[in-house]
Amino acid sequence: MSFPTSPSSAPDVASVDLAARRIAYFSMEIALSSALPTYSGGLGMLAGDTLRSAADTAAPMVAVSLVHRRGYFRQNLDAAGNQTESDQPWSPETMFPSAQQVVRIAMQGREVSVCAWRFDVMGAAGHVIPVFLLDTDVEGNNSYDRHLTDYLYGGDTYYRLCQETVLGLGGVALLRALGVEPEVYHMNEGHAALLGVGLLEERLAGSPLEQATEEDVAAIAKCCVFTTHTPVPAGHDQFGVDQMYAVLGQERGNVIERFGCLHNGLLNMTYLALRFSRYVNGVSMQHGKVSQQMFPDYHVHSITNGVHAATWLSRPLQALLDAEIPAWRHDNNYFRSIYGIPPAKIANCHELGKQRLFEEVARRSGQQFNPKMLTLGFARRVATYKRASLLLHDPKRLARLAKKIGGLQILFAGKAHPADIAGKGLIRDVFESAASLQASGIRILYLENYDWELAALLTQGVDVWVNTPRRPYEASGTSGMKAALNGVPSLSVLDGWWIEGCAEDLTGWAIDDAEDEEGEASSLYDKLENKIAPLYARPNAWARMQQHCIGINGTFFNTHRMLGQYFLNAYFPQMSEEEAIPIAVDLYAKERRSGGRRAADKEASKALV
Repeated sequence: MSFPTSPSSAPDVASVDLAARRIAYFSMEIALSSALPTYSGGLGMLAGDTLRSAADTAAPMVAVSLVHRRGYFRQNLDAAGNQTESDQPWSPETMFPSAQQVVRIAMQGREVSVCAWRFDVMGAAGHVIPVFLLDTDVEGNNSYDRHLTDYLYGGDTYYRLCQETVLGLGGVALLRALGVEPEVYHMNEGHAALLGVGLLEERLAGSPLEQATEEDVAAIAKCCVFTTHTPVPAGHDQFGVDQMYAVLGQERGNVIERFGCLHNGLLNMTYLALRFSRYVNGVSMQHGKVSQQMFPDYHVHSITNGVHAATWLSRPLQALLDAEIPAWRHDNNYFRSIYGIPPAKIANCHELGKQRLFEEVARRSGQQFNPKMLTLGFARRVATYKRASLLLHDPKRLARLAKKIGGLQILFAGKAHPADIAGKGLIRDVFESAASLQASGIRILYLENYDWELAALLTQGVDVWVNTPRRPYEASGTSGMKAALNGVPSLSVLDGWWIEGCAEDLTGWAIDDAEDEEGEASSLYDKLENKIAPLYARPNAWARMQQHCIGINGTFFNTHRMLGQYFLNAYFPQMSEEEAIPIAVDLYAKERRSGGRRAADKEASKALV
């Protein structure tokens, strides 16, 4: 919920009262802007969307991440689909103000200095969420330490543990230096788990960690919330005990061992986060159940992910909604009012999005796609369990199907991690299949360097969003949510968010479970041939489905709703809804008193009337 204010009366970002921030959000990656390489994929996109909704709803939050001076990587694909990578260097000094604080943390047997840059996420009504990007490129640090915040998910495991030490310990130290004393620390994935050790050190106020008791750990856990994002073992960071002691030192290593944060003889950041948290959640109903089985000694809740509507809605749809139901910007429940808009208007907005997508396809590839032809989209991080090639499992059947329905177009995109040899092989497989099917009336194109802007174009412009993970490894998935907001139905395996979002023949279609990939591919082709293509041939019926996607799924799968659930269930569960929601109002009132925001008051009064 937001308190109405005026964009023209936004607070001076330098004067934001950091001491009033009650929640600190820690994430290894945050998608802050399409121009900044501070994210790799879904985790960072979720973090960015969360903070954008926090800004829109005047939430009392502050965020901490790493600066990633050389980014994740830019993907380069040759004609055969071979992926190579290049850096994405940028200079925070030329873009952001300094946090004007340098903190020092003990690691690797020496002191490392950490500074930070400030990025302000500005909400629709002027509220600011400050994000502090930690940076070790500080004069006085040795050469190795100065590069610790260069690469997102780069380097070896020792480098990664050093990075996570900077995030957890350095983040806590920086907040204290800035006068921020949150009541809640939210760890967005286990990368930030060492903040628990930092808080423990702070609680002991210089006394040896060996004096820490269970009561001390319980006191830290009372402040911490942990969101786990993956049931895939590789997604849970693990480090050797020798590395733990080398980076963190004997005293910290001993306390980590003593309080049971090792798993199978390794420092497991997920178990460390679990041990120091009072509330743990998965990112969909199904993922919560899977995570509960993975961690039976802890109670795992579920809060299903969402996306930030104003970021991902196409410009034509935003203009339509602004004209018809402008309240959607501060309250996404109003998406249900889409049923008061003629479906033909929604269909027209999608046609404009499709046109814009195909213009970009032509610019990148020189290929002209047909705007009247059924177009499927498949784009996500390339990993074997996501099965990018399932759609192409039976090329002969796919060719027959395409001929029967009058043609088919498929757009692929996605990066494989530089060290993921199997993932890179999947990209080559798609290229090979595309070449073999070229003569059969199917146009397949793999778009290079999947990023924020390309994700927006694809989810706004394709006709059907396809997702084919191997169950139960899809924790949530947010790309399909972005598509749904734009009236694009999904054809997906029933895993992650789609278990909650699939209303068969209303918001999309489920790929039926089968004993093997051949059976799942057969179900996919059956739905394409017998349900999707015939409905696509009936424009009025298809427009009605687009309306259902927005009205049913857009209303729920957004970060405004998601953040509200975090406030009520995770951040301040002791409060009733009536008590928790006014937190944002109280913060606004404090800003208004300090800034004399008469214009905001005037606009607020108008909105309330």
